[in-house]
Amino acid sequence: MKKIFAFTALASAALACSAQSSVTAYGILDVGVSQVSGYKGGSVKMLSSGIMDGTRLGFRGTEDLGGGWRALFTAEARIEADTGGSSNRPQSGSQTPDRVSQAALLGLPGALQPVVTAVSGNIGNGIGVNLDPNAFWDRQIYVGLVTPVGAILAGRQYTPAYEISATFDTLQTQSSLAAGQVGAIPSTIDIRVSNSLAYRIQLGGFSAVLMAAAGEGSATTGHMLGANAIYKTPAFSVGLGYNTRENQRGAKSLTSTVLGATVNVGPGSVSALFGQVKDDNPGGGLLGIAASVTPSVGAATAALVQAAFVNAFKQDARLMHVGYKLVSGVNTFYVAYSKLDDKRAINADTSSYGVAYSYALSKRTDINAVATRFVNNNMGQAAPGAAGYLGGVTAKAGDDSTSLALGIRHRF
Repeated sequence: MKKIFAFTALASAALACSAQSSVTAYGILDVGVSQVSGYKGGSVKMLSSGIMDGTRLGFRGTEDLGGGWRALFTAEARIEADTGGSSNRPQSGSQTPDRVSQAALLGLPGALQPVVTAVSGNIGNGIGVNLDPNAFWDRQIYVGLVTPVGAILAGRQYTPAYEISATFDTLQTQSSLAAGQVGAIPSTIDIRVSNSLAYRIQLGGFSAVLMAAAGEGSATTGHMLGANAIYKTPAFSVGLGYNTRENQRGAKSLTSTVLGATVNVGPGSVSALFGQVKDDNPGGGLLGIAASVTPSVGAATAALVQAAFVNAFKQDARLMHVGYKLVSGVNTFYVAYSKLDDKRAINADTSSYGVAYSYALSKRTDINAVATRFVNNNMGQAAPGAAGYLGGVTAKAGDDSTSLALGIRHRF
């Protein structure tokens, strides 16, 4: 039991073993140019931060306490390398999908379209990454204690189901080709959670985590629970993860179950994952819609408007992904296919496919090229983003989108 505790691929860097106390500054700078089609104004060409990985600055530390005990911390902030800021909005701005911006698709009378437009615009203003100016350490920040029987961490952390998704995604969340890109609005898996307490253990090739999080400002509602387990060998690995949380009224909300596997095939490896997503009680700002529109339409109509939006943001979907990764010297090649199969009556399906290539200039610096095609069927309306930002939505439901990107990434 020399190494009881370890993170998954996303968090492993925080556990670099040390016989002494140490603090390390680390980060990624990733900037590139991209062109994305399918928006209302046509194709968009832009300089972006986060083509393959989100740009970040972090600090981690560890202190050997003796007897198999160790203290550690991680604090990691998002940074926009193209602007120096920390927040990012999709190129579609506050636009939301047609299914939540058109009264008829919401099942409401056409006369309520001005109200729907206003509510949808407010919702759209909340689409993006790190929009809270006070959330500087938005990526992760936690402190922990490693013991001979496992580790306990407390703070803002990656969720267990997301760790499975990221581990068995062929791209491991890199670029617009990553599996999670097809299910970003609304998110099919909670990526990070604040106010969380996690217990982690590793025994040989087996690792597991249990996590619980309290709702902000409440001891009785908004809880999140999660767990995962991974078994790795040199030839293959498998993992299973589960998240479930409540809305602010204590009703069961977003629940995600993800199964993944990777197996060596020929000179490379095949990765696949399958996720089941369910949310019958979405919360957040949706539960405040009635109060905001009551002055203009009355309490009874306001309740109908809120119910329509809550229903529109419910989720019942399957997330599927398969891909192949090949490393040959300084060259890394990826091909992948992902699909979000929406089981609701609205049937907002999105699939993606494409290729990515990375050329290592050194151990720390590489050049990357990505080509991704998004295919939206029925009421699907997603546009590709990248590792560091959301793509937003296309001009209208059913419109497809293509992303071409070229960037440079440096790790330190």
